[in-house]
This record gives sequence, C-alpha cells and structure tokens, in this order.
Amino acid sequence: MVQDFQAEAKVFKALCDPKRLAILQQLRSGEKCACVLQEPLDLTQPGLSYHMKILCESGLVESTQVGKWTHYRLSETGRQRALDLLAELTRPNTEEESCSGGCACGR
Repeated sequence: MVQDFQAEAKVFKALCDPKRLAILQQLRSGEKCACVLQEPLDLTQPGLSYHMKILCESGLVESTQVGKWTHYRLSETGRQRALDLLAELTRPNTEEESCSGGCACGR
C-alpha cells in the first residue's frame, strides 16, 4: 500500500528554504509582527507573505490577525508533529518486506 504523503511533505517543504529557516530562527524568541520579520530578511511584503503561507500550512507556525498586521509564533503542536514524522519516516520497519533474495537484485 502506497501512502499519500502530501500533508507530510508540507513540513519538509517549509524547512527546505534558507529564508524560512531564518524566519523560524527569529520566531524562537517569541511572537513577532510581520513588519518585524520583514526587515532583517530583506523581504518585500509579498515575499514574506509567500514564506509565511508555507510555514503556516506546514503547521510549524501559527498566525493571529491584530488590526491590519499579522502576528506569527511557533506552534508547539506543529513542532511535535514534525519531530514525530521525522522519527516515523526514519525508523526501520521490520514488518515490511526487505530485499532478501526475493527480488531482481539477487541480495
């Protein structure tokens, strides 16, 4: 059975960009307004919005609207989900078939 990994891939997509990693680093010290995140990264407002959309869709970041500004913070549940996902995907599964002579490679 092949699993659909679309939702899981969003977590890794969020982590595979230097700008998004820098945003996560900034959010480690607490909630930040979009205007505070934008300047040190030399991002335009549309550029920041693009990266924040990916981070929020991944579940790693949560947002709150305060007037005309959006405030962002790290999500503890998103963090735990990402850690659990990485552990699950990299843990050997001894119940599934392995390459032990039953395939074309001959091992």
